[in-house]
Amino acid sequence: MASKRPVIGIPADRRVLGPHPYHLVGEKYLTAVLDAAGGMPLIVPAIGRELGLEELLETLDGLLFMGSPSNVEPHHYRGEPSDSGTLHDPHRDETTLPLIPRAVAAGVPVLGICRGFQEMNVAFGGTLWQKLHEVPGHMDHREDPERPIEEQYAAAHEVILAPDGWLRRLAGSERIQVNSLHGQGIRDLGAGLAVEARASDGVIEAFRVEQARSFALAVQWHPEWRVRGNAFSRALFAAFGDACRARS
Repeated sequence: MASKRPVIGIPADRRVLGPHPYHLVGEKYLTAVLDAAGGMPLIVPAIGRELGLEELLETLDGLLFMGSPSNVEPHHYRGEPSDSGTLHDPHRDETTLPLIPRAVAAGVPVLGICRGFQEMNVAFGGTLWQKLHEVPGHMDHREDPERPIEEQYAAAHEVILAPDGWLRRLAGSERIQVNSLHGQGIRDLGAGLAVEARASDGVIEAFRVEQARSFALAVQWHPEWRVRGNAFSRALFAAFGDACRARS
């Protein structure tokens, strides 16, 4: 009999389409969980504390915090108000920010990607640059939205993996090429987090939760994009899936 697949929750974005709100998850994250992590994806609605977070964690074998066009509201990290027109998702913030430290403390494996990477940093007390490209000494990490989607998600720059880091051991090398589709970035690293990778301009591109009981790692780039065509991305999702299976 085949072993039961681990249930991996993916907290949703809340979007208003027409007159009604919907809770949405990008298909690329669902397929990455299915194909590369070997898990059963479960969409977690962004309804905050009404979910019953402790009960939710008893149900799940892992959590993937996905990317999104929206940004964490800056009051969560004592930041200046966002520019007019900035897309926010307060319902997602109210769901993910309290969920992340509870999941880590409970030993639930967690993987953060892009917005999820920034959420994890904020959840542990870190802060963000809202416009990384305007910070002296930092390059522009944003994609060109006028280019075809394949070019937006193509490898954009390399990251340098920490010598004693988990990602260095996984990659078997000190540098990997990653895509880059983010306007915000880590300013101050959260408490108890350890840098796993940096871009050439010093921007933190990956971190782990040092004292986590299980897999607890986040990356700024998008390994879910065409995951089967990238050996490192496959290995990352496979390791996450293994941790979820161990919990299940």
